[in-house]
Amino acid sequence: MRTGPKYKIARRLGDAGIFSKTSNPKFALSRERKERTKSRGKRRGGRSEYGTQLIEKQKVRYTYGINERQLSNYVKRSRKDKKIAPGISLYKFLESRLDNVVYKLGFASTRSFARQMVSHGHIMVNKRRVTIPSFQVSIGDTVTIREQSKSSKGFVGLPEKLKECQVPAWAVVDIIALSGKITKEIGEVGEARTLNLGAVIEFYSRV
Repeated sequence: MRTGPKYKIARRLGDAGIFSKTSNPKFALSRERKERTKSRGKRRGGRSEYGTQLIEKQKVRYTYGINERQLSNYVKRSRKDKKIAPGISLYKFLESRLDNVVYKLGFASTRSFARQMVSHGHIMVNKRRVTIPSFQVSIGDTVTIREQSKSSKGFVGLPEKLKECQVPAWAVVDIIALSGKITKEIGEVGEARTLNLGAVIEFYSRV
């Protein structure tokens, strides 16, 4: 998924956590200056319900680096699941993507880099190479960096970095083997940060 200037997008959507590049004090200061400039200008009316839902949809797209069609398909699948609420189901689909799992395990510093790792064939799932970032990881799966890739430049010093990484509750990481075992269902509801997935579901119910 191609993106434009990350600072501009994050400011427009009002969420610094969308990109790793904007999750820093520099962004916070630039946003503060922008808000002060706006306050001196003409006062704007409140955002409509549709506008709010659109913003939330875009936040999800940019956070996970997926396109419109992918998100729409996830929402459709989530609405068909009668066992849990659509928003929770959607979150589980997003979090279970292989590129997201690689990122959450600490093998990549950003989801974008994780997506690149998967696409370039550096990642194994249950000893099989998987090159599809959207591949859905399940309980019991083992995600490993391909043996031939461990000496690559992008993985130098990774064991040391993993010692400082906070592993999600649904996985156990072997620092020596550079592998992660999925031990629980991916996508605890409390992890959903600031994403309003209910608004995303409502957005797609309009179309």
